[in-house]
Amino acid sequence: MIEFAKKDKLAVKLCMGIAAVLSGSISFSMPAKAAQAENGKLVNKAWVLPSLILNDLDGKEHKLNDWRGKVIMMNFWATWCGPCQIEIPHFMKYQQNYAGQGLQIIGIGLDEAQKLRNYARTLGINYPILHAGPERHHALLTQWGDPSGVLPFTVIIDREGRLVFKEIGLFDDEAFETIVKPLLEQPTMLKP
Repeated sequence: MIEFAKKDKLAVKLCMGIAAVLSGSISFSMPAKAAQAENGKLVNKAWVLPSLILNDLDGKEHKLNDWRGKVIMMNFWATWCGPCQIEIPHFMKYQQNYAGQGLQIIGIGLDEAQKLRNYARTLGINYPILHAGPERHHALLTQWGDPSGVLPFTVIIDREGRLVFKEIGLFDDEAFETIVKPLLEQPTMLKP
C-alpha cells in the first residue's frame, strides 16, 4: 500500500511537470531513463558515462566516483539563476540532515568561478561545488539529460549508480520526500 502511494505521488508529480511545461513554466520532472554516453548510446548507469571530473572552487580535482555508494543529488546551477537561488537553502538543509544516511549533494556551477566562490561563501554552502568552464556547459547538460540547457537541473543517482530521476526546474521538498528519502532508506549493495 505504501509503495502504491509512492508511485501515485510520482505519477502526479510527472503529470504536474508535464502540465507546467505545457503552460509555459520551466519545471519538468521525469524518471531518469537514460543519459547519453560519448558514443551517443543511452545509458541508465552513472558509472558507465564518461567520468565526471571537475575542480572544486579551491582548485582540487573531484570525480563523481569519489561519492560512489551514496545517494547523489547532482544539481547544475548558476548564480544568475533565480530558481537556483531558491533551492540552494533547501539543499543545504537536506545535506545537513541526511549526510549521515548517505546523502551527497554536489553542485555543478555553470558560472564564473569567482562568482560561484562568492555566492558559496555568502550562503555558507555545506556541500561541494564543482566548477564547469563555459566550454563544457552544453556538453555536460546534454550528457546528463538536459539538452535544452535550462537551469536548475537536478539528477538523482542511487547507491548503485542508477540514474533514478531528473528534474528541469525547481527541485522541491515534495520531490525530496518522494524520490530521495526512500533511496536513503535502502542499504548499498556495493562491495567495499
